[in-house]
Amino acid sequence: MTTLLTPRSARRPYESPSVPRQRGAAAPRPSLLQATRLPVPVGLRTGLGFDAVGVPARFGFKVLSRLPANGCVYADSDWWWWLVPAGSDQDLTWPLPACYAPGAEVPDRGPRLVHQPDGTSPYTPPIPLYLLVCQLTGIAPAWSASSPVRSAT
Repeated sequence: MTTLLTPRSARRPYESPSVPRQRGAAAPRPSLLQATRLPVPVGLRTGLGFDAVGVPARFGFKVLSRLPANGCVYADSDWWWWLVPAGSDQDLTWPLPACYAPGAEVPDRGPRLVHQPDGTSPYTPPIPLYLLVCQLTGIAPAWSASSPVRSAT
């Protein structure tokens, strides 16, 4: 059982994910927001590590209400964040405007816990979350297979 709380003094400036630039375009300006790590409520098991997937607030209630299972969900005025097992971005490209946050480090806009799971797992299953985010954004799901899929003979 791991409980992670980040005191305000340990927060550092948040750097938004880099976006590829077009030739001749000005470099993006760094964000002035501080970063914070989403805290996991006491009693929940994070043995797989954890990351977060965020969507703009306009999608928050839709995603929360349509998923078959939700883990810890956090919200602020601009974003909603779902905790997922660490590495849930492997072989997946989360569609924009979704944001994948390794280590659940997100911009410090005062996110608060808005949904706590009934069990002891803080995780939202990442594949249903990914498919729903793709559906809401109108992006076709796409992932690369690490190894070929074979049937048992």
